Amino acid sequence: MLRLFDTAKGEVVPLELREPGKVSIYACGPTVYGPPHLGHGRNTLSYDILRRYLVWLGNDVTFVSNVTDIDDKIIKRAQDEDRPWEEIVERCEAVWFRGMDALGIDRPDQSPHATDYVKQMVALIERLVDDGAAYETSDGVYFSAESVPDYGSLAGQPIDSLKAGARIEANEEKRSPVDFVLWKKAKPGEPTWDSPWGPGRPGWHTECVVMSLDLLGDGFDVHGGGLDLRFPHHENERAQAVADGHRFAAHWFHNGMLEIDGEKMSKSLGNVRNLIDLVEVWDPRAFRLLVLRSHYRSPMDIGDDALRDATAAVGRLDSLARRVASLDLPSPDPASLDAFRSAMDDDLDTPRAVALVFELVRRANALLDAGDPSGAAPLAAAVFDLTAALGLAIVGEGDDVPAEVADLARQRDAARAAKDWAAADALRDRLQADGWTIEDTPDGTKVRRA
Repeated sequence: MLRLFDTAKGEVVPLELREPGKVSIYACGPTVYGPPHLGHGRNTLSYDILRRYLVWLGNDVTFVSNVTDIDDKIIKRAQDEDRPWEEIVERCEAVWFRGMDALGIDRPDQSPHATDYVKQMVALIERLVDDGAAYETSDGVYFSAESVPDYGSLAGQPIDSLKAGARIEANEEKRSPVDFVLWKKAKPGEPTWDSPWGPGRPGWHTECVVMSLDLLGDGFDVHGGGLDLRFPHHENERAQAVADGHRFAAHWFHNGMLEIDGEKMSKSLGNVRNLIDLVEVWDPRAFRLLVLRSHYRSPMDIGDDALRDATAAVGRLDSLARRVASLDLPSPDPASLDAFRSAMDDDLDTPRAVALVFELVRRANALLDAGDPSGAAPLAAAVFDLTAALGLAIVGEGDDVPAEVADLARQRDAARAAKDWAAADALRDRLQADGWTIEDTPDGTKVRRA
């Protein structure tokens, strides 16, 4: 049975499902005001790896990840560039998914936009005010954190400790320093929606409550996000749901932070690397492999040396695929599948799982070198099965299929899965224009020289 660390419980526990064989996952998605950075890539790959493994185990997974399309940062960029905020959102969302597609990340089953749920957010805030869990001030509506007895459980701190550590704000109408805004009353030049408290817009902490419960229902199985979202964002989501009488997420899944050459990635240090730039210079599979080599809860370091090493490693996978291309591969070696499952069931121990894959590559190559293809075949089949479960694509069609061409084929598969037919057709046309023949198969897009 899969066991995962639950942030709320503070320990590794079995992932007990609301409905056996069906998994409901909600992950906080992007605020679309700029290009995705490497931290976004690591976060999203963490959900993708969990989701793929659950599918590999035979589960029916429903994965929802939102798009925050109204926010202070979006408004500021629109004002700075003197452009409509909707234009900022459209352009940046397209760039976000271009980066995620390049990494081979399966698109969410649903990507709800915050602006499509404002009416439901207003209704939630009204109920919270009526129940005494929220109150109006001159600049908005605030949630009373003390209305939830166990506020602070995700942070692992009692509310008095959180109060003591809260930053001092100028708003003297807040009843407590840990109270947070649910509705922001309109300021000149900002986009607004109607509400009982006048025109304005919802606060960030409210949108995911409404969307996750609407699309996945009470007690959905997993809520995910980066560790930096644990508090206050996820704590504040949970508090609103509890105050409104809901059972919220049953399991909290948080991944660790990313470091650049040993330093925590942050804007203040100036070491935030653009994901789009990375995937245009390096094989995107190398970045996925680096994520897999780090346990999802541990800090992950990235630099050019690590990327070079990972690029060489994925090349070894491709090389094995070419060596066995003429073999009729049998079922994967069952002992290898059992070992993989044992590693992944242990809190998604991807470093151990990846080590197993490359040990299989080594053993298969040794048997091929010794003239024993029948002995190598089940090991190679296991490599293909396990890398597919990890989302680590192998380019095995031959030396004449570059990694960037295989990446375009993966992007086309992602677009088709999302029913984005215009994007899929554009990618097909691009490949064909470059001299590739496109073949649609049950396993996805296959390419070969025309």
